[in-house]
Amino acid sequence: MTSAVSAPTATSSPATGLVCRACGAEYPLIAQHACYECFGPLEVAYDQAALARVTREQIEAGPQNIWRYAGLLPAGQDPATRVTLDPGLTPLVSAPALAAAVGLRAPLWVKDDSANPTHSFKDRVVSVALTAARGLGFTRFACASTGNLANSVAAHAARAGAPSIVFIPSDLEQGKVITTAVYGGELVAIEGSYDDVNRLCGELVETDEFEDTAFVNVNVRPFYAEGSKTLGYEVAEQLGWRIPAQVVIPMASGELLTKVDKAFSELVEAGLVEAPEGGWKVFGAQSAGCNPIATALQAGTDEIVPVKPTGIAKSLNIGDPAAGAYAIEAVRRTGGWMDYADDDEIRAGIRLLAETTGVFAETAGGTTVAVLKKLVESGKLDPEKETVVYNTGEGLKTLDAVAEQVGPTHRIKPSLRGAREAGLLG
Repeated sequence: MTSAVSAPTATSSPATGLVCRACGAEYPLIAQHACYECFGPLEVAYDQAALARVTREQIEAGPQNIWRYAGLLPAGQDPATRVTLDPGLTPLVSAPALAAAVGLRAPLWVKDDSANPTHSFKDRVVSVALTAARGLGFTRFACASTGNLANSVAAHAARAGAPSIVFIPSDLEQGKVITTAVYGGELVAIEGSYDDVNRLCGELVETDEFEDTAFVNVNVRPFYAEGSKTLGYEVAEQLGWRIPAQVVIPMASGELLTKVDKAFSELVEAGLVEAPEGGWKVFGAQSAGCNPIATALQAGTDEIVPVKPTGIAKSLNIGDPAAGAYAIEAVRRTGGWMDYADDDEIRAGIRLLAETTGVFAETAGGTTVAVLKKLVESGKLDPEKETVVYNTGEGLKTLDAVAEQVGPTHRIKPSLRGAREAGLLG
């Protein structure tokens, strides 16, 4: 069994311990992700007075990456302790043409996290998780992944000079396999779905052979999840210290959605921003090939029935989502909604985003744009209120999704006659 190592001693950390999201049981800051009392998931608890001491001026004077928010995070207050690629402060892209295309009349923004070092939002969560893991005494880094997380863990380990071992489904997109293997760590392809991979990692973490290993989304998952909050912090700061009225977020486990919502709440509670009039609404986007969270919400139930994932949006293919119930709670509490898109709609979403903003998204981003369009058409999302959509990854990793739909618009001989015949000269 993985040994519980004592909590980091940095006195500047605002984190006070771990708390069960289901029953409220409290634990110290150790490598533990499930409650011993009810088996519910654990998350990091904070000293609210410490959070309230963080100022806008301190944040703005900080580094040009996620560590400007170190005062709001559970680890990394001392730069020397960080295991990081220094992700963050990715572009917030104004998207008026996309807004017009989907029927929005208020400002629309795309938070483009493909600009991170390994080209997805996972660099945020991995930096926080592995920084905490180093403080907890772990010497090897690991994960179960649908691709982007594998890229990030392998890259972080390479930067830190630490060994890594990452586990992926064997049918993963080739682009994501290559962009993990290139960093030189161990890469294990499992003949099964992501849920099979995740179950195996949950078993490995309990063995003596892996007691030195931090699985970022298993034994140090509470710290990992907190890294997603920086996507909420950054959007608020980039909008001039205000929270948008509506956000649309892709869902795999559902954790990203819950943590963006948590970030907004923390900013308000700390006095760093004011809540928008009427509050904010969070909306979730899933693939039709793996939509257990959206299906449960639309059916009016809290029971999420696991599914066997299909479809092209493999980065969202978690059939048994760990944070699904909490994503549903956040959406209901804020007055948002969830929907899903099929493969053709996802491909169309990728192309629409690219053609209107110059942002080439992977399938998760195409899913989010396709669902944004559906939410406007169904009247669930207010076209008169400012909206932010999240693109969480780079389209170059999932080229197969649109490879058959795009290509040269002309093929000509290398001559003026050829150009003229193709209609390029009037």
